[in-house]
Amino acid sequence: MKKIFAIVLCMLLTLGLFSGCHSGSDEKTIVVAASPTPHADILRVVKEELAKDGWKLEIKVFNDYVMPNHAVEDGEADANYFQHEPYLQTFNKEKGTHLRKVAAIHYEPFGIYAGTKSELSQLADGDTISIPNDGSNRGRALLLLQEQGLIQLKEGAGQEATVLDIAENPKNLKIVEMEAAQLPKTLDSVAFAVINGNYALGAGLNAAEDALVSEDATSVSATTYANILVVKEGNEETEKTKALVAALKSQAVKEYIEKNYHGAVVALP
Repeated sequence: MKKIFAIVLCMLLTLGLFSGCHSGSDEKTIVVAASPTPHADILRVVKEELAKDGWKLEIKVFNDYVMPNHAVEDGEADANYFQHEPYLQTFNKEKGTHLRKVAAIHYEPFGIYAGTKSELSQLADGDTISIPNDGSNRGRALLLLQEQGLIQLKEGAGQEATVLDIAENPKNLKIVEMEAAQLPKTLDSVAFAVINGNYALGAGLNAAEDALVSEDATSVSATTYANILVVKEGNEETEKTKALVAALKSQAVKEYIEKNYHGAVVALP
């Protein structure tokens, strides 16, 4: 009996030891939900920076703009890195989530890309232009079209503008809205497409080199639409969050962005 008791006690102690090690490991593991490009790529550099201080980074890649936010809200991820603040604010309002910005990391200029037409001067009556269909990105695309004189929005229409806010459309353009990730696939069927920076990069396009026109990286958009690190409310000052912000703001990340994206992604101070 004593021998059996000793064996059971030993097994319990062993399980407790391993359980304690696992818990400690989890405390040093940071899970981040991200879009594939450039966010997940940048996070691989961050992973190396975090490892220097004993942190382990787990990157969960998503191909949409919805699940990364739910992952943080539901506790499946500690943070996400894929969106800008206007989108986050709209998402919180519409979905009832409790997500908070903790740092602005980089900016991706929106661009207008050639489809079946190679120059904006070739735009003809009734041509089609595809744009994102989600809240703030839709408005951002419409504002860029307005800057090029292609449409005129109603006075006061801003970031949340929709096609219903188009006051003047001299060429009777057909503005087709769709999920942002699908925009690059429309280039063989529309005259032009207004594409988010990350999805353009994912399709091998660079706003600084391939877009016919793009937002000025020094404009208000650079701060308004900065891509941000997001956590759930209450986690803004945790050790994980602080470590993640420091790594994303590191010189190594800034150098990686400058070397690899050539203006399509711009690191922010």
